[in-house]
Amino acid sequence: MEFLIGSDIIDKVRLDSYLSDKLEDMSRSHIQGLIRSGNVTVNGNKVKPGYIVSSGDMVDVDIPEPEKTDIVPEDIKLDIVYEDSDVILVNKPKGMVVHPANGHYSGTLVNALLFHCRDSLSGINGEMRPGIVHRIDMDTTGIVIACKNDRAHNIIAAQLAEHSIERKYIALVYGGFNKLSGTVDEPIGRSRKDRKQMSVVKDTEGRRAVTHYKVLRSFYGINGSPDLSLIECRLETGRTHQIRVHMSYISHPLAGDEVYGIRKDPLKGNGQYLHAAVLGFTHPTTGERMHFEAPLPDYFEKTLSKLKEK
Repeated sequence: MEFLIGSDIIDKVRLDSYLSDKLEDMSRSHIQGLIRSGNVTVNGNKVKPGYIVSSGDMVDVDIPEPEKTDIVPEDIKLDIVYEDSDVILVNKPKGMVVHPANGHYSGTLVNALLFHCRDSLSGINGEMRPGIVHRIDMDTTGIVIACKNDRAHNIIAAQLAEHSIERKYIALVYGGFNKLSGTVDEPIGRSRKDRKQMSVVKDTEGRRAVTHYKVLRSFYGINGSPDLSLIECRLETGRTHQIRVHMSYISHPLAGDEVYGIRKDPLKGNGQYLHAAVLGFTHPTTGERMHFEAPLPDYFEKTLSKLKEK
């Protein structure tokens, strides 16, 4: 995988930070490990993670072949939105983890994909994430794309890096808006108070994150809670917990969010009200522009039907 540093690099940007922006689903620590092991070169030379990139630099990233995985395929029913020999799009339900991690080694989307796709999954993201190009939170519902071969994976990952993949989410948030649309352009990184959480971090630890939003409907609050707004969020980047962190930062936390939400939330218990409703991309083989939508889950629709609209 090659990246040519453009002339738009103005500030001093570290190599690990630059690649973190390009390889959105890969952690900075993983990228740093690849750099230290010599799997990343700049102009053909091995460098350190703190190398400052310059315009004209050619960065080569060699992601090692994954080791044989011990993840067990599981016969879990999937809501398949679309599937062909290159990609598979799944409407992920609430409560399903995308890939195995501490405390979640079964019942994940990967377990289900391994059973459904057999040996046809890309291996670029390692043994724990076969086929996975991007992910959404456990309690976020909606469309996730996985790739069946490394060629398709590289092409879709490149589209993510250049922000040409269309990703729209529907969210129910607290608070009314003075303007019907806006953009949050604030860097996100690990919270200094709790390393398990993310927050807006305005230093070198933060990675640029951009969320565009528009208001769809407005509702009165429940039992004295603040008013509610149904919004559409379009992601320009894909940071961990991006929408949840950004909306909380501008004082519009997601309903049901037990990490970044309000303290006395009458909608707590279903997880955050966030749904990946739209995914659009250019097909890796045909070059056709494709667009898919997933309807709101029943619990989300049921809640909206009980709210009093303004």
